[in-house]
Amino acid sequence: MLRTRTPLASVLILMITATQGLAEMTQDEVQKGYQDHGAMAQFHRWYQLYERPAGGIENALDILTADVIVTSGLGTAHGHEEYAARVAQLPDTWDNAHQLKSAKITHDSDGTMQLSAEIIYQNKGSLPDGAIRQAELTYTVDLVPGEGVLPLLAEVKIDQNSDGFAETFDDAYADNRMRSLVHYWLALIEDPSRNPDPVEEILADGFSLNFSSGVITDFDGFKAWLAGPGSQVAASTHIISDFTAEDLGDEQYAVSMDFDWQGILPDGTDLIAKTRHNWTVSNDVTERFARILTVDVEVLEPFRSAGH
Repeated sequence: MLRTRTPLASVLILMITATQGLAEMTQDEVQKGYQDHGAMAQFHRWYQLYERPAGGIENALDILTADVIVTSGLGTAHGHEEYAARVAQLPDTWDNAHQLKSAKITHDSDGTMQLSAEIIYQNKGSLPDGAIRQAELTYTVDLVPGEGVLPLLAEVKIDQNSDGFAETFDDAYADNRMRSLVHYWLALIEDPSRNPDPVEEILADGFSLNFSSGVITDFDGFKAWLAGPGSQVAASTHIISDFTAEDLGDEQYAVSMDFDWQGILPDGTDLIAKTRHNWTVSNDVTERFARILTVDVEVLEPFRSAGH
């Protein structure tokens, strides 16, 4: 079984870190948290075509505007057709991996966002004798509003900061695929519109969600939860920490993570809490997202007022 570990400092810089305390987040940051999760869901999807080409080009184009601009050491591609042609030229014998070191998201008044990220890129196949190439990359990504909570990448600029070698190749597909799912889940349940319909795409047949409020085993039950316990705050967001993704074989994964949660009550009171989530996930590489089979939640720190 393959186990992937959380890359160093992979929590969004914008969201500070769990050890610094959620109470340091402003209410504006909490209210925009679902947008940050939507952006991160798309950003992790960017890598999946390179790490598992069997997923298909359509899932890659799904995250891009029609007139996207992609600039890297290979040159500049304009639009879907040029980008698809560039990707098609990559040898299918290569193995690629992208480990996220840090990411920061800024918001503009018109609803657009900019994401900057530091990445460790590894490649096995481009160098002779099985040597593993490793490079440090900086991504600068402009995002525009898309359908629902998922923005679209309008411009991607990739700068290479170093080039060297690594002793081992660390496959990052499980990490990127599972993080994309988790960020999308959080974006959907934090979205103030409380629309349950998009969630159906990421729930597997026979799913079971064991929340502190009870076990949910059908979509009607999920809709009732989202309209009830899931909607008791005016806004909320989650910081992900201690993330691991384990390949169980047969396209199933075990995901474990802690969520530091901050919410705002209708009267403006800030609440915080901490939970541990253990998920099992089924994966079809050709679908936009993997799907949740089971969720088990352990309350580590109960709801309380921030600062208490």
